[in-house]
Amino acid sequence: MTAARFVSVFLALILMAVPAGAQVVDFLGIPGPIDLDGTSYELAWSSRPSENYSKQEYVPAGQSAEQYHQMLLVERVTGDVKVIDVVKSQIEMLRERKNTDPLANFEILQKNALGEVALDFLVSTRDPKGEYIVEWNLYRYVPTKSGVLLFAVSHRAYGNDNTKVFLGGLKQLRAGQTRALLEASLPEPKN
Repeated sequence: MTAARFVSVFLALILMAVPAGAQVVDFLGIPGPIDLDGTSYELAWSSRPSENYSKQEYVPAGQSAEQYHQMLLVERVTGDVKVIDVVKSQIEMLRERKNTDPLANFEILQKNALGEVALDFLVSTRDPKGEYIVEWNLYRYVPTKSGVLLFAVSHRAYGNDNTKVFLGGLKQLRAGQTRALLEASLPEPKN
């Protein structure tokens, strides 16, 4: 799978509702829980859009993949894919999104000697009532022997009033979650 195809598949999933009652399959051998910054996340949704691309979403107890406030993502793409290509494709998508999303924004926070890249971004959409749904994400892309691993955190707010509160506290949320994600041990896929 090319980096562009990987990102295309990802884009089809971003801000998209997950079918209720979807069966969860642990494609990566990471059943959870995964702990990050004092919160425990359980496997809530998974997908294998292609033979070399798997995606799993984890949420705290009481939340769902369909409507969450906090989520961890673990994705793996295998094959001839480089971190830089995946990040470039994601940035290209975010630049295009700025044409229709007034809150879309991004920043590369970290590039290190190990080839890891951290991408911080904000996106939004509106629900059928015209209320905002805002999502802040921090994606940690890590090169592996077989491709690229993504370990990410996502936070959402629903509704205009909640969005205002969320955006007002985003600076503090970003600081804590960025530190936690970048210092965290990576989940290790066993499958």
